[in-house]
Amino acid sequence: MDFELSEEQKIIRDTAAKFAKRELEPVAAELDRTRNRELLTGNLKKLAELGFMGLNIDPEYGGTGAGAVAFSLAITELGRACASTTATTSVTNMVGEVIQAIGTKKQKRKYLPPLCGGEYSAGAFGLTETCAGSDPAGMCTSAVRDGSHWVLNGGKVFISSAEYAGVFVVWAVTDKGAPKGKGISTFLVEPGFPGFVVGKSEEKMGQHGSCTNELIFQDCRVPGENLLGELNGGFRTAVAELAGGRIGVGSMALGIGLAAIDFAVGYAKERVQFGKPISDNQAIQWMIADNYTRLEAARLLLLRAAFLKDSGKHFAKEASMAKLYATESANRACYDAMQILGGYGYTRDFPIERYYRDVRVTSIYEGTSEIQRMIIAREILK
Repeated sequence: MDFELSEEQKIIRDTAAKFAKRELEPVAAELDRTRNRELLTGNLKKLAELGFMGLNIDPEYGGTGAGAVAFSLAITELGRACASTTATTSVTNMVGEVIQAIGTKKQKRKYLPPLCGGEYSAGAFGLTETCAGSDPAGMCTSAVRDGSHWVLNGGKVFISSAEYAGVFVVWAVTDKGAPKGKGISTFLVEPGFPGFVVGKSEEKMGQHGSCTNELIFQDCRVPGENLLGELNGGFRTAVAELAGGRIGVGSMALGIGLAAIDFAVGYAKERVQFGKPISDNQAIQWMIADNYTRLEAARLLLLRAAFLKDSGKHFAKEASMAKLYATESANRACYDAMQILGGYGYTRDFPIERYYRDVRVTSIYEGTSEIQRMIIAREILK
């Protein structure tokens, strides 16, 4: 089996690593502390100019067209430096992919170039609701046809990048009489549409630099031409995009975990106790060995899922396996890194406490670890 990357994939990985080291890492702590939107959107613009906002989008629409493997590699490298910026980049790529997958040519021409090129700082998904988290088919937001428009009513929660997104992919119930999950459609919503309000920003444990908001639809009028994909076929789209998004979340978690354990290794080699570096102690050595082994396994699972996606093959099970293992392994890496640093790891003088806060949500959003296990078991048992 050939694990060698293509030249294009190597270039994208290395470019992402250099950008992360040069532009993101030096300001990550400041962004976490100040939540400076101009700092965030400025770096998002630079990433767009480098082609990172449309890694799997056809060049005809302004994308890079490099595929899912390149996407995973890039998100891992960016994740090493700044989770807030990386999360926004990952979601924006997924928004572009769903528009490319089921959008009309007119929709693609209208929304993909500004999304990939940086005219839009980000794209956002409107799926999760208070009554529909792990069970998206149970959503309550509705859309009713009114002449040449659809009228949306309801709300969404935990929507990443909402304050600076240029376009939202939103799901709503269009046939209340249909069986659960069968009467849901997808819409393209712009920030300026009447009746659409971006609500409060959540006060989160981590990833402070990126916003997470409530969306409110009060008789929001969406042009009929902004129906995305097949009427009442939106749930299938949501399920497919969640699988792709799991590669992104897992890849970002891998990057955070690697950053944490890399920092801990450097510290362990310099920290002297009882007359020798703590890296000489077997307890520390085993922490290091176990974490790098888990993270390397996570990398291979992620690249396998991405390869299957690029090959046009079914990858839902593999994406869930990769997301589950990568996020749980990254959480453990951040825990152990803090343990290696001891009290210093708990302070803001070192980046470990930020990694620890940032990584925690990766095993929650895009489907919790428990949901991933359900998907994996269902795929195996069916």
